[in-house]
Amino acid sequence: MAKKRGADDLLALYRVMRLIREVENSLIKLFADGEVPGFIHLSVGQEAIAAGVVTALDERDSLATTHRGHGHVIARGIDLDLFFMELLGKQGGICGGRGGSMHVADMDLGILGANGIVGAGIPIALGSALAHAVRKTGGVAVVFFGDGAMAEGVLHETLNMASLWRLPVLFVCENNGWSEFSPTSRQFAAKLGDLAAAFRIPHRMVDGNDVEAVSAASRELVAQVRTDGPRVLECTTHRVRGHYEGDPQKYRPETDAELGSKIDPVKRAEDALATRGV
Repeated sequence: MAKKRGADDLLALYRVMRLIREVENSLIKLFADGEVPGFIHLSVGQEAIAAGVVTALDERDSLATTHRGHGHVIARGIDLDLFFMELLGKQGGICGGRGGSMHVADMDLGILGANGIVGAGIPIALGSALAHAVRKTGGVAVVFFGDGAMAEGVLHETLNMASLWRLPVLFVCENNGWSEFSPTSRQFAAKLGDLAAAFRIPHRMVDGNDVEAVSAASRELVAQVRTDGPRVLECTTHRVRGHYEGDPQKYRPETDAELGSKIDPVKRAEDALATRGV
């Protein structure tokens, strides 16, 4: 197991998480005020995964994300002025205001794009991994997907190809227990670890609300991907907000909604820093 690092590293990860949280909280207000067109899907409560995984990458690497991808692109260092203009549908946005929340991309940062289709970023990352391999860039492709994508055939196909060709791709599952409005257990009968094993791809599961654990696992797995081919990282976490902003969440037990405050990754990092005298 990879060892956790010191207070300085945790502080750097905390800064990324706190930035993501502040951006998402700002978007909650902007959306409520009618300033954001369309839908937005917030990553409140899942910041540790974005911070822990993305900060393990370097400038050679690429990433594809999901409809709930704000945290990933913020952790990658996207220009926040251009990011906000994009979400507000402004011409000066990173994609000219045409992509909005679910299609943010920045090729200069290796951000291949968010995607409104469940699982659609998975084969895009595979193609990027193939490009890294053919061009010998030394880079890896990372793809984020929710547990709702585990039932999508494209994931199974991509795992197969990634394994056959030993491509440098890291599959990161943000397992928050929900596939839109239904528990994932009602939509997918297997376990992701078993699925990965079927394609001879090593699988690691971590507490996705422990940013140090995510960071340590990510650094180790990214290093392995660069030399040995695909890996799967499954991060258990909690979706604090609804599937989309404004979702009444009538399908969700009150105990599940209340759990977020007890396992908040930002608060956990704050407490850990305090115990270390920061």
